[in-house]
Amino acid sequence: MATDAVAQLADSLAKTQVTEGELSYKGQGRKFDNAQSVEEMVKEIQEFKGLQALRLEGNTYGVEAAQAIAKALETKSEFKYCYWSDMFTGRLRSEIPPALNALGAALMTAGARLTVLDLSDNAFGPDGVKGIEKLLKSTACHTLQELRLNNCGMGIGGGKILAAALTECYKQSSAQGTPLGLKVFIAGRNRLENDGATALAQAFQLMGSLEEVHVPQNGINHPGVTALATAMQHNPQLRVLNLNDNTFTKKGAIAMAQALKHLRRVQVINFGDCLVRSEGAIAIAEAVTEGLPILKELNLSFGEITGEAALLVAQSVEGKATLEKLDLNGNCLGEEGCDDLREVMDGLNMGDLLGSLSDDEGEPEEDDDEEDDDDDDEEDDDEEDDYEEEDDVEEEEDSGVNQVSSPPSVPRPPDAASFLCFPSPDKLLKLGTKRALLFEQQVDVADAGKTAEAFLKISSVYNEEDEDVKSAVLDSIDAILRKAFASPSFQGYNFVSSLLVMLGLLKSEDKVKPVRVVPGHLQALEYVVRQDYFPQDHIAVLEAFMSRHVQALESCSSARNILKSTLEQVRPEN
Repeated sequence: MATDAVAQLADSLAKTQVTEGELSYKGQGRKFDNAQSVEEMVKEIQEFKGLQALRLEGNTYGVEAAQAIAKALETKSEFKYCYWSDMFTGRLRSEIPPALNALGAALMTAGARLTVLDLSDNAFGPDGVKGIEKLLKSTACHTLQELRLNNCGMGIGGGKILAAALTECYKQSSAQGTPLGLKVFIAGRNRLENDGATALAQAFQLMGSLEEVHVPQNGINHPGVTALATAMQHNPQLRVLNLNDNTFTKKGAIAMAQALKHLRRVQVINFGDCLVRSEGAIAIAEAVTEGLPILKELNLSFGEITGEAALLVAQSVEGKATLEKLDLNGNCLGEEGCDDLREVMDGLNMGDLLGSLSDDEGEPEEDDDEEDDDDDDEEDDDEEDDYEEEDDVEEEEDSGVNQVSSPPSVPRPPDAASFLCFPSPDKLLKLGTKRALLFEQQVDVADAGKTAEAFLKISSVYNEEDEDVKSAVLDSIDAILRKAFASPSFQGYNFVSSLLVMLGLLKSEDKVKPVRVVPGHLQALEYVVRQDYFPQDHIAVLEAFMSRHVQALESCSSARNILKSTLEQVRPEN
């Protein structure tokens, strides 16, 4: 008898409420094909007073069965929670939209006000989204807080339909004075791609209420990631951001890093397997350093991040008292890089928070770099020939050579553009006392890459022994960088990473050809890092890369040592 009582109790708990107002048929593995098969369920729904939640997941329902259940829900005005994941296994895709339409129509008829709608693991495709489109636009969803559509195969088309429905819901609810305040959005494994993600991003930006966003494994590349990053900036309550297994690359990672600077409540960041690469990791590290005071978890695993960038990420979590885990597994650190990373984390008393590094890919191969360096040397030689030819032409013009049949030439006014194309000390001095203003006008400081390029062009003619040239270089650099860093929109980390790429210290996915490093580059940089306009947050980045033993810096060992010493002196105190 006791056994029978226990069995009855277990059966009752499996079918009926497990929390107040909830009726559950979860995980029974039953097949309901028609109205007759759900008669008992319909009766229980009808008799359940104050029904707020119905769990149908883990069974499979045909159209007739769904319509019968829907009929029973038409009187349930207090209904709030739809736990309807994994309820169409083995059904034809054509069966799903009418089943969902029936259930949605019942909730609208009942005057329900939903809080949770979970339709995950139903693989219903774009047509399935059409099946809930009317429901999402209705007053029943004006109160929706959680929308869970994981693994539904929506595709780009479904993503666009969903975005339009959410947008319409927000507009209608706002018109009634109670704007949609969606908090949790889950849509992993849906093949949204860039267009679907971009459409949803527009809806997210409009709502501005999100606290959790999970869109892993959606084939989203940097355009879609950038759109989502922009939208996230408008959701100040965001706590969890999961874009695992999409493809950021540098552009997407930098855009997402910029978004993180606007968010203070983020606790979990999952950018694992997103190919953020070193430049992106540096940008994210800077965002973590500057903000995210309650960060709990940072996942940048399997992102093709090199050792130096990984160390900067580790340093960025210093002082994050709430941190529980840092995941940098599966990157390109090498054995020595892994040891260095562990040492840094141990030094921060955070060694136990560092995840496993067992899947590290090892340091990137250097063969390709050496071949690129050879090609660069040849191109540099060609450029030098071009410079000489340009100078020869100018000398011929100035001396009147080949001008027999032409009227006397008028001396050209100082030209900053000409200097930036073919830098020389003489040209810099000829720009006169207004050279700083000319460079300010010529260089687009809104573009961090172009600013870095201009810095290297100007500093390439730096001469410690020629006071006039030295002064002209530093004055010009001061003018450009002071203006750049004064702009709130200037991406300082992008400037630094561009600088490192152009100096050949950091790989770039953009295939940028590095310059031939000369002492003037490092001497001018040594001056810049001591100026009040240069952000201290960038010091650690420069120090890490200047400590590398790379061929590009071998000819400038003295200038590099001085720069390293200065970086140590100006480094912010812990």
